[in-house]
Amino acid sequence: MATIIEQQPLYTTLPVGQDLIFSVSNNLIVASQIKVKFIAEVHISSLLPPNTAVATDVVGIFKTTPNNAGVGMFNFRPIIESYVNTDNLSTIGSEYKEVGDIIYPLHIIDKFSLNNNIIKYLTIQFRVQYLDQDPTSSTFNQLIQVQSENSDLYKVFNGYLKYSDILDLGTNTTANDFGYDISFFDMIGPSTGFLTNAPTTQYANINDYGVLPILASQGNTNQGDFRSVKFTYYNSSGVQIGSIDEISRNGNNGAYKLYSGKITNEILYVGAYPGNLKNWNSQFKTLVDAGNTPAYYTVFTTWDNGTTVGTSNTYTIYVNCPTLKGYEPIRLAWLNQWGAWDYYTFAMKSTRMISTQGSTYNQLQGTWNEAAYRIDSFKGGKKAFRVNATEKVTMNTDFVNESESQWFEELVNSPEVYILEGFQTDSAKSALNQYVTPVRLITSSYTRKTVANDKLMQYTFEVEKSKTLRTQSV
Repeated sequence: MATIIEQQPLYTTLPVGQDLIFSVSNNLIVASQIKVKFIAEVHISSLLPPNTAVATDVVGIFKTTPNNAGVGMFNFRPIIESYVNTDNLSTIGSEYKEVGDIIYPLHIIDKFSLNNNIIKYLTIQFRVQYLDQDPTSSTFNQLIQVQSENSDLYKVFNGYLKYSDILDLGTNTTANDFGYDISFFDMIGPSTGFLTNAPTTQYANINDYGVLPILASQGNTNQGDFRSVKFTYYNSSGVQIGSIDEISRNGNNGAYKLYSGKITNEILYVGAYPGNLKNWNSQFKTLVDAGNTPAYYTVFTTWDNGTTVGTSNTYTIYVNCPTLKGYEPIRLAWLNQWGAWDYYTFAMKSTRMISTQGSTYNQLQGTWNEAAYRIDSFKGGKKAFRVNATEKVTMNTDFVNESESQWFEELVNSPEVYILEGFQTDSAKSALNQYVTPVRLITSSYTRKTVANDKLMQYTFEVEKSKTLRTQSV
């Protein structure tokens, strides 16, 4: 009897944060041989589907003994999740202010960027091992590995599941398989969304940067079914101004067109916020410079399955009016549930506090290493040897709705948070190190508010800059 994969994840595109359960059986060998073990050879690739005939993409080989039901059971989640990671930088070929072939902070790109780390191919080859007890065999008393069987080809990405996320069960022969249906985020059909739980209505200042992530993992092997992203601009009366801007997958849009069909093309990022549009979009810049800044604009994707052309859900981005109170806007970027980026601009009152904790020493007064002693008034007493200063920022939201209140829970739970600076006039040789500042969210508790309980809802968050402020060392 051949080795049989009795159970595996139900869907082939899956967040790595769900349990990746596989169970394998071989009733004949388990019943007739001794020292039986099931072997799993894990192949992970960051470009092309793995070839299980070679060891190029092997990241580990794992063994387990049959359980009481005679099957070997594996959970690869703790192993696989270390092979996907956050995308903080764009890929080669992306553009910033229409200059390409340099790696930029991902958030400030012009149009498209491929992914670097967020998603990988996964295939597992299973075999069965036993101790040969046939004295007539040339392999007598040796461990034998036979009857390999390959799993499906999976695409695992850097997302996790909440305990409230619904898991589906398979039917008939796959009745034991389970998984999370990611199809709502897959941009190859109507009513799909970007890879985020953010409300479809967003707010941003005119200089704010940010990207929207696109999952296009079920398309054909050449370019997928995702087709383009469209921007439509409106004034405060809801009347369209200007023409619709479309950036197509086949146009001159940087890195997107370079590696079609490979895993780097399965999750894309599109620069969708006002700062990104100011980088390259002449129509948007003309409207802003002429004092006709759009009150809001819509963003949606188009898809084409060969016979039908459709659109995704529409996201609306309102451009905040400048506050007359002179508050300094602070924009946070954080890693969301699905391994991509969410943003929020805190446009209300904010405060900055610098705290220091340095080391000191006692200095002698005057000069003791010269021909004569001289009294120097600047010397002597307790001195600071080094000053370690950190900056904390306290931010307040405007009044928010219930969908934003739920969404902020991901900010509190996020392991990566950054302060993101807005559009600037850069020199041609700028290192672009001034845009992204790592911070640590100090706010440790969060109360979900509702209109029924709290009427008007506002939140306060506090972050601490991760880097110590630089000072001189004595």
